[in-house]
Amino acid sequence: MATPLHIAVLAGTTRHERKSIYAARLVAEIGQSIEGITIEFVDPAEFNFPGDGNDPEGKDARYTAIVARADAFFIVTPEYNHSFPGSLKRMLDSELELYVHKPVALAGASSGRWGGVRAIEALVTSVREMGLVATFTDVQFPNVQDKFDTEGKLLDPIYDKLIRGAYAELIWMATILKWGRDNLPRA
Repeated sequence: MATPLHIAVLAGTTRHERKSIYAARLVAEIGQSIEGITIEFVDPAEFNFPGDGNDPEGKDARYTAIVARADAFFIVTPEYNHSFPGSLKRMLDSELELYVHKPVALAGASSGRWGGVRAIEALVTSVREMGLVATFTDVQFPNVQDKFDTEGKLLDPIYDKLIRGAYAELIWMATILKWGRDNLPRA
């Protein structure tokens, strides 16, 4: 039997009143039910990223280890001011060389009707520059505060299908890129 793909699900903000954390936990929960993959949930509020950039003093060794073992990523970001949070950018910036040729699926959440699409659009440029390969099947959570109850339980069952669709593409891409990383010289 093949070794399962390891996917890190990244929550996108450290805000205390964040509703997007429910969406991130849902993405991780659904991933845990998919055969052939393992999921690791990453909450940036549990890490320390001092300074800026990819300098050694700006890393958190626990996050470095997660990125090193991950075959793929699924980022769930809220939309703040038509973009993604600085806390997500800071976390991502810490590990540039470990992202190269790994795929990333994206989900956005917002309190308005756009569902984080502008955050996803802004994030694509950054993840591409980091060497990640963005998939094209995104998931949006518009009016995220209405998609979950106060305990974080999903109220709209359509999201199971949407998230599984995003995982299907991410798993396909992760399989191909892992084979390439393992078998081909780096360009």
